[in-house]
Parts: sequence; C-alpha cells; structure tokens
Amino acid sequence: MRLSLWILALFGVAVAVALGLSMQVGTVTVFVAPYRLDMSLNLVVIVLLSGFALLYAALRGLFSMFELPAQARRWRTQQRERSAQQALLNAMLLWMTGRFLRSRKAALQGLNQVDNLLNRAASNQNNSLTLMGSLLHLLAAESAHALRDKAARELHFQQALALEDDQRLSQKQELRDAVYLNAARWALHDRDSHKAQQWLNQLPQGTARRTMSLRLRLKADRMSQHHLPALDTARLLAKHGAFSSAAARSLVRGLAIASLDDCHDSSQLQTSWKLLQAEERLMPELALHAAQCLLKLQGDPQLALQWLLPVWQRLTDQTEVLLADQRERMVIVLATALQQVEPDSEWLARIEQARLANPRHLELQYLSGMICLRHGLWGKAQQMLEQVAPRLAGSELQRQAWRALAELAEHKGDTAQALACWKLSAKV
Repeated sequence: MRLSLWILALFGVAVAVALGLSMQVGTVTVFVAPYRLDMSLNLVVIVLLSGFALLYAALRGLFSMFELPAQARRWRTQQRERSAQQALLNAMLLWMTGRFLRSRKAALQGLNQVDNLLNRAASNQNNSLTLMGSLLHLLAAESAHALRDKAARELHFQQALALEDDQRLSQKQELRDAVYLNAARWALHDRDSHKAQQWLNQLPQGTARRTMSLRLRLKADRMSQHHLPALDTARLLAKHGAFSSAAARSLVRGLAIASLDDCHDSSQLQTSWKLLQAEERLMPELALHAAQCLLKLQGDPQLALQWLLPVWQRLTDQTEVLLADQRERMVIVLATALQQVEPDSEWLARIEQARLANPRHLELQYLSGMICLRHGLWGKAQQMLEQVAPRLAGSELQRQAWRALAELAEHKGDTAQALACWKLSAKV
C-alpha cells in the first residue's frame, strides 16, 4: 500500500513539472553587444538551480578534502579509546574469574592507552577518559591486593586518588566513595580495623548508611572489639533487611552478650543493659547472661531477679519456648539469686504455682526444693530434692541437689546419709 502511494505521488509530481515547463510565461533577453540572446524563463530557472547545486557540491567536496586529516585523527583516537575500553572489560572479566595476574596486565595496557589519549584529548573528552583511568587503577589495585602486592596496590590507589582530585568529574563523589570503600575493605583483609574505620569515617553521611558501608563498619567494629557500636550497626543492617530474621537475631544477641562481657562492674553493666532495646531484653539468652554477669560482679540480686522475671513468665506460660539447656541455666541463675536475697514469699508462691502447673518439670521441682530450703522448709525441701536428684539431666543441677541433701543431712546429724550424698555429688 505504501509503495502504491509513493508511485502515485511520483506520477503527480511528474505531471506537475511537465505542465509547469510547458507553460511559456516569459522570456529572458540578454544583450551582449552586438549580440542578443533570447531564453525562456524556465530554462533560466533550471540553469540557475543546476549551477547552484554544482557549486554547493563542489564546495562540500572541497571542505571534505580539507577535513580528511581531522577525520583520520578522530578515527585513530576512537580506535585507541576502543582499545582502552576493551582492556577495561578484559581486566574486569579476568578479575571476576580469579585470574588476577592477567587482570593487572590488562589494566596496565588500558592505562597506557588512557595516558596517550589524555595527552592529546580535547577538554570534552577528559571526563570519560579520567573516569576510565581511575577505574583501571582500581582494578589494578584489586588485582595487586589479591596477589598480596601491597606496594603496587598502594601505588595504584594513590594514582586513582590523584586522577580523581585533579579533574572535574561529574561522578567525582561516586568515584571517591568507591576508592574509600575499597581501601576500607583492603584494610579489613589486612586485619587493620583502625585504618578501615579511618577510611569509612571519610565517607559522606548518605554513603555511610548504605548496606555495603554498614557491613564493612560492622566488621571493623567487631575486629576492634567495639561491641556497642557494632550492635548499633547490626541493628541498622537488620532494619535494612541485610540479614534474615534468624541471622539478625543471632548477630544482635551475640553482640549484646559481648557488650555485657566488656563490663567490669555492676554500674557499667546496668548502663549497658539500659542501652539495649525492649525486644532485646526479652531474649532469654540475653537476660540470663545479664543476670549471671550481675551476680558475678557482686551486683544487686533483686535487680537480677527483676531482669529474669519476663523470662520466668515465658518459662511458665510457654514451656516450649526455652530449650533444655536454657531451662537449666534459668533455674541455676534463679536459685543463685534467691540464695543471696532475703526469703521472698512472692517468689516462693510463683515457683510453687509453676511447679503445680507443670508437675513433669524436674527443673521446677528442683527450684522449688531449693527455695523451700532457703525459707527453712527443710522437710518439704528434702522430699522434693530426694525425688528429683537422681532424675535430673543436667550435671550441675544434680550436683547442687545432692550437695543440698548432704547439708540437710548434716544439719539433722545424720552423718552416714550426708556422706552418701557427698559421694553422689562427687560422682556427678
């Protein structure tokens, strides 16, 4: 259909031209003494148009001939730039495939091409060439780092910074961030956390909150044993979705426990505990560890019991939440804290209610026997401990149960029973 329309249009133009040329609307007379030349107006118009076209074509051809050297220079420049781009691609590909020696060689070849181009490039090409040169220096530094050539790595790193500082690039900030991030990662590989933090501190605020920067900062903080800053960084990463929920929970729990282990007195421990978030304080492992550390630092046992109260409620309400070792540890810490405070009828009622609600819980029976012993209920304490001592799975709980029975027997003056209990405690 389109071809048919073009053919009809061509015939229409031909007819219009033929009709126009057939109309003799005027004559042009040229007097050149002693001659006279008469020409039709159509012929004059055709001659003028043809002469203009020939003159234009001649001028274009002349200008094209004068532009041949410039075109040849542009073609050679384009060939060198394509060669540099190909070297950049080869260096990236070889680096990603682990062929670091060949990658550095390709990067150096590309840098030679870029240096030649920069010496003769126009001002509007400097940005792209400088960016290419900086990327090639970064790739060469990456390959040198993988080859453990620190001298070459530092040389290319400084050259990348020099190129970035000397030019006005549109991607200047992005290039600088890339250089600093790579420098921080190299410092972490060299186990130099202080230097890695120095590079990370030079990043702008927006770049410093990116996932990659936060991961590097987390590694640097953990390497330098700065657990509280690492905990804040881990929270940000978990908020950004950098880890799965289980991995984030495990990481935050481990860092919180490490920050509690750094405390040297009870006041410092209480300050660190207040810095934890509400959901972190409800973690059983974290609350148990904090209470145990507080008791070791001769802190307030009432405060330890207050920290353990939410975990105790979870233990009594949902017994499947805590594992066996967590339940055992919970009972040990509770028993230790209750031995250091005045007899508390409220805790006695809580433990007795929990024991009656869960009669198959051997740990609760042991805890009930120990708190009865603390309140002076020796008969009930002996009865519960004698029932539960041979069946306890945890060695520490079983040892403490036999020891308590031995002390009860000594208190009653039953030396033989006390000696038997002491032997059983020693065998556990």
